[in-house]
Amino acid sequence: MATTRVIVLNGGSSSGKSSLARALQEQLPRPWLAFGIDDLVDALPPALREPAPDPGAAPGIGFASDGTVSVGAGFRVLEAAWMAGVAATARAGAPVIVDDVFLSGPASQQRWREALHGLDVLWVAVRCDPAEAAARERARGDRTVGMAADQAARVHRGVHYDQAVDTTRTPPAACARTIAAHLAARA
Repeated sequence: MATTRVIVLNGGSSSGKSSLARALQEQLPRPWLAFGIDDLVDALPPALREPAPDPGAAPGIGFASDGTVSVGAGFRVLEAAWMAGVAATARAGAPVIVDDVFLSGPASQQRWREALHGLDVLWVAVRCDPAEAAARERARGDRTVGMAADQAARVHRGVHYDQAVDTTRTPPAACARTIAAHLAARA
C-alpha cells in the first residue's frame, strides 16, 4: 500500500479539528503540513466574506445570524483552486493534514476526492457532542453562535470515513494517538 499522504479531518465548527491537527503534527513521525478551511476563508477578499441580501445568491461565503453558513459560486471557484494547491503540495512530497467542514456533506467529500485523486488519503470524522461544541463556540468568541449546533451532525451525513474520533471528552493528543496508530497499521 502507498504511504498515506493526506489526512482529511471533517467536523463541525468548534469540534476540535484544528487542535487535533496540531496534535497530529506533534505526534506523527515525520513533518506534516496543516491546511484549514478557516485559512481559506481568512484569505478571501472582504467582498466574498460579506453577507449577501439573499443568502442563496451569496457570491462568496455568508454567515447568517443563526449560525448557518451559505456559499456561492465565487467561493467555490477559489475553494477548487485551494484544494488543487493542497493536493499539489501532497504530490510534491509534503504530507498534508486538511481541516475542513463538509457543509454539503458527500458533495464536499467528492470535491476533495477529485482534487486528491491518486493520493492515499485517510478520511477522519471528528465528532463532538453538539452541546459541548456550542459551549466551545461561546467560549471562543470568534464564531457566530449557532454554527456548532447547526454543523455537528449535518457535516457527517452521507460522508464515508476510514476512522472516527470523538473530541467531546477525549483530548486532542489522545485522538491523535488513535489516528497515528491507524496510520501505522495501514502502512
